Amino acid sequence: MTGTNVLIVGAGPVGLTLAIDLAWRGVDVTVVEARPPAAAPDPKCNHVAARTMEIFRRLGLAEKVRNAGLPADYPHDISYRTTFTGEELTRIKIPCRRDRFTMKDGPDCNWPTPEPPHRINQIFLEPILFEHAVSQPRIRIISRTSVEDVVVEDTCAHASLRDLEAGTVSRIDCRYLIGCDGSRSIVRKAIGAELAGDAVVQRVQSTYIRAPKLIGLQQHERAWGTGSINPRRSGMVYAIDGCERWLVHNYMKSGEGDFDEVDRDACIRTILGVGADFSYEIISKEDWYGRRLIANRFRDRCAFIAGDAAHIWVPYAGYGMNAGIADAMNLSWLLAAHLNGWAPSAILDAYEAERWPITSQVSRFAMSHAEAEIRRRGAVPEEIEDAGPSGECARREVGRLAYEINVQQYACAGLNFGSYYDCSPIIAYDGAQHPAYTMDSFTPSTVPGCRTPHLWCADGRSLYDAMGPEFTLLRFDSAAETAPLEAAARARGAPLRILDIQKPGLATTDGGGLVLSRPDQHVGWRGNRLPADPLALIDRVRGAAIQAATSD
Repeated sequence: MTGTNVLIVGAGPVGLTLAIDLAWRGVDVTVVEARPPAAAPDPKCNHVAARTMEIFRRLGLAEKVRNAGLPADYPHDISYRTTFTGEELTRIKIPCRRDRFTMKDGPDCNWPTPEPPHRINQIFLEPILFEHAVSQPRIRIISRTSVEDVVVEDTCAHASLRDLEAGTVSRIDCRYLIGCDGSRSIVRKAIGAELAGDAVVQRVQSTYIRAPKLIGLQQHERAWGTGSINPRRSGMVYAIDGCERWLVHNYMKSGEGDFDEVDRDACIRTILGVGADFSYEIISKEDWYGRRLIANRFRDRCAFIAGDAAHIWVPYAGYGMNAGIADAMNLSWLLAAHLNGWAPSAILDAYEAERWPITSQVSRFAMSHAEAEIRRRGAVPEEIEDAGPSGECARREVGRLAYEINVQQYACAGLNFGSYYDCSPIIAYDGAQHPAYTMDSFTPSTVPGCRTPHLWCADGRSLYDAMGPEFTLLRFDSAAETAPLEAAARARGAPLRILDIQKPGLATTDGGGLVLSRPDQHVGWRGNRLPADPLALIDRVRGAAIQAATSD
């Protein structure tokens, strides 16, 4: 086998989205995956964040993704009950996909985005990404093949590929190697990275079941996610297809033994609130440990890691896969900028500088939320299922607390839009402080490093649709001079579009009439007028300043 510009190990959502984005940017990619072509994945991630949907919109995939998953009228709500079939304690209202763009009163409605979040299990999402990837002429997917004996050098990497059908071994060379190969990543081991953090935050006995009669046993309106809260067991039940398939999470208690030492059937029946006569089928066991682990490095020379290969944490807020896709999109434009010839290899230094701090912070958000939930699950009042006043009081208080804690993860605007890069070598900072953000809240801002605030243009288009695929200079003051920056970009071969905005949003007025948005829709620079040396600004955002500093 010959070579490839970019070799991606792993064809899960992170690896596939990375490959699709690189191909969209004109880069040839090879993806290696051990599973058969289009094999159904495990029923893991149940949520595509708004920021990820924005990415899918740019790649032409948002509509197809949004039209998949649960039936159009199936509520995406999260209901908390005494059992799945028991009395409801509280409900977090999330629109079904039919009402996603018309409902205005939910906690994740009216967000500043053209693409709100979408509840869809990975078993429906991944085939959409795979089908699109295999249709791209720049993407080659090698299935039923494992990667072995990875060697990383200064300017290239080599890997042995084992054909899992024939047993034969071949070699592939690449300019850049990216490990999107999960928690046991061979690429992470090859670059000498080690995971550090909290090895076990919680244990979850998770079971994928088929139970067509379950949906009709509920006392209340259907919900995408249903929390079961009673003194005996605490769990979550996720609707997979809105008909007969469900994922049941049983949160194990601290004193309990291994997964198989706990009576799985009894726990499932307690969480569902059904008796011994209720029939269901176990499709698969999906037990997992909640962890908070981050690799101490994301790169070694020409090799990188992203997604679960780089970080593993408690899967609250659905942010494991979504954070991995955010890694991939950060790395994608940096690689493409270099491979397409308008940025030096030094621009790749920005990947770890930008993504590692965000990963650390978001993982702590998730862990803090997990700890709050663990405390709540450990303090369920004994009288919560009683019929009298004490039971009513207990249900009311538990419902209030469950809503207060969990609306933050199921409507996490802060995680979607609030993260920023504050120590990047390719951002021109102006000394302004980045707005603070939490899991659920943020302040839109054009402070360099923040996500470029979304707005609807005067012609009705989304700003993100109107911007170019690479750098876009947003001009809110039509009199502002831009020719020197355009000339500097041409001199360096850096793609730059000028976009006049006639209808500025509130957040776009806090830093002047000019905002330079990067290819990943983060602010690279802003000002009332161009800097005295436009060429230096272009060199900063395309990584040439890093190269110059290193040479000095």
